[in-house]
Amino acid sequence: PARRPRVAAIYTVNFFRSHAFNFLENCLRPLLFNGRLIEPLVEVASIYADQIADDGDLTHDTAHRFRAQYCTRIADALTLGTGSLAVDGVLLIGEHGNYPDNALGQREYPRKRFFDEIVAVMRRGNRFVPIFNDKHLSYRWDWAKEMYDTAQRHRTPFMAGSSVPLAQRRPEMEIPPGSMFEEAVSIHGGGFESYDFHGLEVLQSIVEARRGGEAGIQSVEFLEGDALLRAADQGRWSRRLAEAALRTEFGDNMPDLRQPNMSRSTHGILLAYRDGLKATVLRVGSSSTRWLFACKLAGEAEPRATSYYVGPWGNRNLFMALTHAVQQFIVRRESPYPVERTLLTTGALESAVHSRAQRRRVLTPHLQVAYQPFNDRPYRETGASWQVLRQGTPETRDIRDLPIQR
Repeated sequence: PARRPRVAAIYTVNFFRSHAFNFLENCLRPLLFNGRLIEPLVEVASIYADQIADDGDLTHDTAHRFRAQYCTRIADALTLGTGSLAVDGVLLIGEHGNYPDNALGQREYPRKRFFDEIVAVMRRGNRFVPIFNDKHLSYRWDWAKEMYDTAQRHRTPFMAGSSVPLAQRRPEMEIPPGSMFEEAVSIHGGGFESYDFHGLEVLQSIVEARRGGEAGIQSVEFLEGDALLRAADQGRWSRRLAEAALRTEFGDNMPDLRQPNMSRSTHGILLAYRDGLKATVLRVGSSSTRWLFACKLAGEAEPRATSYYVGPWGNRNLFMALTHAVQQFIVRRESPYPVERTLLTTGALESAVHSRAQRRRVLTPHLQVAYQPFNDRPYRETGASWQVLRQGTPETRDIRDLPIQR
């Protein structure tokens, strides 16, 4: 663009490797994407932090170094002292910080509150600019649906979701559009709810391309331990697909899910889609960088499987491809993939949380979220960046430092 769009960064807290840090470092200096350094397409004009970390907070330092206006109110970050909307896009980053956990085990991040205050400023001037929401929309379905409906009503470009689906797939795996899926499994190694979301997004980012597009989910069930193993014995989820996914990381030395030490730490979310597709998100072991997928296509004897490689600095590297996609979204005012994906995964996650608490399968008539997928391949990391930023490259801590030479 002739002029870089100005964006307001609205976030919970900023410290090294927080989501706010990971996004800002890729907006404030050149980012590495598919082996190339790309100059920022946007200008971070203002910063709002809901909290200041007790140790190692970077908000004031970042604002000072990069001449971004630090604001104590969201409205001020969007108006820049003019009294009306003065930015061209908004980063809504509601992750990390000192927020309460509710009785269901969900961290009550203030994404809905942030969204409402952002939209209130846009409504006053009747001008609506792109909003990117990091991760799921809300821990409550009704709030998430209200956010989506509000964006639709005002024709506000809206993008949301996980950083994992845009990572490099190893081995490379492309599912032809319009394929008929019989079953799919997504595996992660992180915590309940926060990492289950990423597992759901990895799953949805692939199965949404099946024949007929996405039609929604009719039921969700959370299982763990022996109950999860019995469900596999009953054919309710495929141990064979799980093993195919695990083999992409472990080879033939993959963990045995039936061993007591594994079954006690494993949980699963069983999804029944409205068009008959069966899918499962599994938590296996303990690894924050474990992102695996396998599926069985109709007419094929063997599963297809892949893992998502995060790069040499762990999940921090995932934000390079995602931030590149977000900047393109703000410039073009078009999301690289449907926000309905994240609306659906948000609802599936909330239903899984309730299923865990109630110890039963939960019917989900409200998740009749239908949409057609987009081709997001141009926004995915192909692996070229890891020929430049290699294993063993010292990790930078200063946001101004580039990981590689220009």
